[in-house]
Amino acid sequence: MRFEFATATRIVFGPGILSDVGKLARPWGHRALVVTGKNPARAARLLELLSQDGISVSVFPVDGEPSVSLVVEGVEAARRQHAEMIIGFGGGSAIDAAKAIAGLVTNPGHPLDFLEVVGQGRPLTQVALPWMAIPTTSGTGAEVTRNAVLFVSEHRVKVSLRSPFLLAQIALVDPELTLDLPPALTASTGLDALTQLIEAYVSVKANPLTDGLCTSALPKIARSLPEAWRTPSSLAARVDLSFASLASGLALANAGLGAVHGFAAAIGGMFEAPHGAICGALLAPVMTANLRALQSRLPDSSALPRYEEIARWLTANASAHASDGVAWVQARVVEFQLPRLRHYGVKAADAADIVARTQNASSTKGNPVGLTAGELTAALLEAI
Repeated sequence: MRFEFATATRIVFGPGILSDVGKLARPWGHRALVVTGKNPARAARLLELLSQDGISVSVFPVDGEPSVSLVVEGVEAARRQHAEMIIGFGGGSAIDAAKAIAGLVTNPGHPLDFLEVVGQGRPLTQVALPWMAIPTTSGTGAEVTRNAVLFVSEHRVKVSLRSPFLLAQIALVDPELTLDLPPALTASTGLDALTQLIEAYVSVKANPLTDGLCTSALPKIARSLPEAWRTPSSLAARVDLSFASLASGLALANAGLGAVHGFAAAIGGMFEAPHGAICGALLAPVMTANLRALQSRLPDSSALPRYEEIARWLTANASAHASDGVAWVQARVVEFQLPRLRHYGVKAADAADIVARTQNASSTKGNPVGLTAGELTAALLEAI
């Protein structure tokens, strides 16, 4: 048995833990670039706490998913302000942008020098500027991953800047920061975390540590995602979702993902569609495709009993079968009123291009079985 496990240097978790942000950041210096989502006002409490501890702040808002050009702007802003630290505060987009900025401030060059797939893929050679990740959604787990997903406009694709140097020095996870999430965002980000847990658990690169994370988190997200969608103010549900999201990030960073995220990388680069909504729409179709392919081509695969376990966790029924897990996901998509992919402009005519990009995506390499172009196309058409 051989495996590797890497994550943030320090994880701080708990309701109200944001109040410790100043004392956590203070050892890094007195000047911070705070990368936020499109509404910097949500970070007002964070900025106040940093100021109280003598840390001056420049704010860099991220409107939408981070692009290569936006990251270049962020690096320039950090250098202009002589920032001694980067703090990412927001959803996955803000945290990925902060991660990329922290890495590129200390590694001269253009992002394309280091990007996978469409770039040169050169490794980062210098330790990133100290940075802290503070998620305000429960979905991506980006606070503990070593890759930043960036949109490359000229190729219409989303690819990763990846390096062990991009792991946060501190991941501060405060479930109270998610209490104001509206139901639609709770659903889409939660379905992203659910997808990550499922894909990491059946991944060809799963290991005992990632298995433990998925085993712990899947029952929590199954019981609490519907509860948080129905009752957004439920702190108990938000704590569960924040933990599940964190666990999903820890798991995917060390076990990889699968075809759902391969699709999400392709579609996210071609259409303006939220990442979590893409994952939610495709999770059940890809689970079905995987089960059929495994049963016909790899009947002895360990992924098949794992899908049975997933079904039992999702349904809280010890007698559930893998197909019941698929049905549970389908029911949640209906309950949460998640749009089909056609809502974002995806058409059947786009299938060949999307499938080709999906087959080339790094996430697809972790899928428990190699799906044919025909199987991927059928799954995609079901989600459209």
